[in-house]
Amino acid sequence: MTNFAAIDFETANEQLTSVCSVGVVIVRDGEIVDRFYSLIRPKPEYYRYGNSMVHGLTFADTANAPVFSQVWRQIEPMIEGLPLVAHNKGFDENCLKACFRMYQLDYPDYEFHCTLQRAKKQIKGLLDYKLNTVSAYCGFTLDNHHHALADAEACARIAIQVFR
Repeated sequence: MTNFAAIDFETANEQLTSVCSVGVVIVRDGEIVDRFYSLIRPKPEYYRYGNSMVHGLTFADTANAPVFSQVWRQIEPMIEGLPLVAHNKGFDENCLKACFRMYQLDYPDYEFHCTLQRAKKQIKGLLDYKLNTVSAYCGFTLDNHHHALADAEACARIAIQVFR
């Protein structure tokens, strides 16, 4: 798989619909060719302390941000025809599906692949398979972990290697 879009969501609270940021990295012919990042006004619109401690975003950061449906209109043409890749795809895929339901959008049944599952099968002997650990093994230093674009790029770098 040499053409795909790596995606990462951060959430404001325990609700899957509460995406507050998204990062997308487009890979074509095994090379990163485009990046996209946006803050998103979450639904429901409150921040759990623990979530903010992880990614650093607060209500003030997203109070004037566009809602998910507006952001997705920008992403959709970028990812058209590409499989999606995420590290721990269950979380990101479930966030995406929940947001599509919340905004009453038709979900196009995106093809999703998981770098976490693939890394566990292909890379043996790591202490853990967290995004920063696997990306370091793959030669990419994840400096800004839990920033959606940084995480999407780390995921893309892993996918380039483990999906060869």
